[in-house]
Amino acid sequence: MDPIAPPPLAPLAVLIPALNEAQRLPALLADLQQAPPGLLRDTLVVDGGSVDGTAALARLAGAQLLHSPRGRGHQLALAAARTAAPWLLVLHADARLPQGWATAIAAAMAQPAAAWSFNLAIDAPGLPLRLLELAVALRSRLGQCPYGDQGLLLPSYLYAAAGGFAPIPLMEDLDLVQRLQPHTRLRCLQQPLRVDDRRWRERGVLAVAWHNWQLRHAWRRGASPAELAQRYYGEYQKAQRFC
Repeated sequence: MDPIAPPPLAPLAVLIPALNEAQRLPALLADLQQAPPGLLRDTLVVDGGSVDGTAALARLAGAQLLHSPRGRGHQLALAAARTAAPWLLVLHADARLPQGWATAIAAAMAQPAAAWSFNLAIDAPGLPLRLLELAVALRSRLGQCPYGDQGLLLPSYLYAAAGGFAPIPLMEDLDLVQRLQPHTRLRCLQQPLRVDDRRWRERGVLAVAWHNWQLRHAWRRGASPAELAQRYYGEYQKAQRFC
């Protein structure tokens, strides 16, 4: 009798950097638990020093928990190094996946290799947010430049060819996408990825958009990630004190 071949390893690893996301991370992990058999190989949550129970909740949900210095670049580089899955899906901890996410991702993985992102969907009503989502969709399609809060799906060999995530405290998403562009088209999954509205609610849509544009402009002109992180997190903490 011929030996029974072992089932093939599932192709997808999900990488989630987290910092004090105990209120939001469980919902994302519950979304991921709806994956059909044979799709999800690893769910890696990389905690950057949370003090609110994020790490314990990740363990309870069955995720593989890693610890890293704070900063998404550090956290994601560690997560990618800890999986041998042929595909990577990068998600922020406050994201919510749409109902058909697994089908869309499986269809993308069956096509010629490329990098993919979701459509940004901010989880709140209002015309300004809808206009912002439209602007992001146009930028992603025409400029080939989706950002981290849209998620990123890509084959691990393309991730390696682009040099992977740099261990930097900010702009890790823009940095990787720019290095991916010579290797592949960045395509859209045509599925909404819902993200928490707290930044826009606390500071206002125009203020957040303007501040982010300033940071991106400074990055392209050579400002250091450490300087930009200080500006980004300093402004965010200042806004929290006055909201």
